[in-house]
Amino acid sequence: MSIARQQPFGLLNDLQREMERLISASPLREDGAANLGGGDWLPAVDVREDADRYVVTVDLPGVKPDAVDINLEQGVLTIRGERPAIPADQTAGYRRVERARGRFVRRFSVPESVDVEQVAARAEDGVLEVSIPKLAKVMARRIPISAG
Repeated sequence: MSIARQQPFGLLNDLQREMERLISASPLREDGAANLGGGDWLPAVDVREDADRYVVTVDLPGVKPDAVDINLEQGVLTIRGERPAIPADQTAGYRRVERARGRFVRRFSVPESVDVEQVAARAEDGVLEVSIPKLAKVMARRIPISAG
């Protein structure tokens, strides 16, 4: 018989840590200013879970694929890159500039149940798609019931 230490507030402590993590990862700080996590702008991102994989889709118009770095380490997917500034010799005539330029960094927690070796990325028409397959042993499987 093993003795386990009882921690009546363990679940609450876990919840508090997770809430603090979510708040610190929020795009807005407490003062309402942008929390850009080391970048100059934040590209829009969609995260989807399929039966066999997670898919992260990032809008990166004007960013060349070789200007983007994708890293998956210790359960954190990091996507960083840079949209170049308008060259100084081409700024004449601009009346309005709204598109963000400069560095960006996006980070996402990834479950331990993914196949790190099979992560793949592709870029097309200014949209980056990162596919993160789930491990085969973790995927749910429907088990049929035989009669008799």
